[in-house]
Amino acid sequence: MSNLDRGPEVTPCHSAAGAGAVAEFHEPRAVPLGGVRGMKVDRVLPQRALPTVGAWCFLDQFGPERVEMKVLPHPHTGLQTVTWPLAGEIRHRDSVGSDVLVRPGQLNLMTAGRGVSHSEFSVREEAETPESPETPETPLLHALQLWVALPDDALGIEPAFEQHTDLPHHRTGGVDATVLMGSLGDAVSPATTHTPLLGAELAVAAGADAVLPLRPDFEHAVLVIDGEVEVDGVPVGAGPLLYLGTGRTELGITATAGARALLLGGEPFPGELVMWWNFVGRGHDEIAAARADWESGTRFGEVGGHDGQRIPAPVLPGVRLTPRRRR
Repeated sequence: MSNLDRGPEVTPCHSAAGAGAVAEFHEPRAVPLGGVRGMKVDRVLPQRALPTVGAWCFLDQFGPERVEMKVLPHPHTGLQTVTWPLAGEIRHRDSVGSDVLVRPGQLNLMTAGRGVSHSEFSVREEAETPESPETPETPLLHALQLWVALPDDALGIEPAFEQHTDLPHHRTGGVDATVLMGSLGDAVSPATTHTPLLGAELAVAAGADAVLPLRPDFEHAVLVIDGEVEVDGVPVGAGPLLYLGTGRTELGITATAGARALLLGGEPFPGELVMWWNFVGRGHDEIAAARADWESGTRFGEVGGHDGQRIPAPVLPGVRLTPRRRR
């Protein structure tokens, strides 16, 4: 998934180093995506009060919903896209030559660097055959899409794509944590990272009573995907993001019934970001140059199989894009 908003907000970001341990709820906002018919997402990051968690700068959850995804080629700069499907399959094609199916339990990581383009289309559950003439059912889709902001020294790297089908687990006290990015305890993800960070899906069993190890120099946040858990004694249901700040060495997770959650963490991002549409940069001129290159057909390469179709860039706002400090 990507930001298909035709009128994207400017999202300048500033780190919150030294915030200390807190417990703050941040509600998602419903965002209709005009480029995907009938699809709506819950946008958890960025928010005005919390634009980033470590280098994590974008988090959408869509579904579970039976909906067709048709996202034509579009560009990215300055970030990594992290796709974590929970239900359904998505076909990913990009300008570095990748053409893969994105399946639940598999991490799909695209590093934009100086510039990349890609497309995403849902895969129907059944193919129509002469023996089974029914129209294939619209697929059930449920997924998390995240972006990781690249640091200054990685902004100009070559684009790349990697898919990881065998991820490590950290298991304790009824919590099975699949480590997508970074490390949790002794479990270290093979995915490429450019800043210290953590991303893990937590499968929480009924009656779980676990303590997860954390890095005190990281800021952390928890998003419950389904069910309800207690995080260090704080009840958390599906929907809002619980921001935990920095300074924690461990995290208690308990649950009466089964639940599923996402744990994010990372060193507070060193510096300011400006996010607009599908670009992450450091200022107005960088974003404007990326938009101009996409519109002129330079820098971002070609995505095969679409006969030249692609998503045009929105019009830049009539003011210079400037960083804004976190409230």
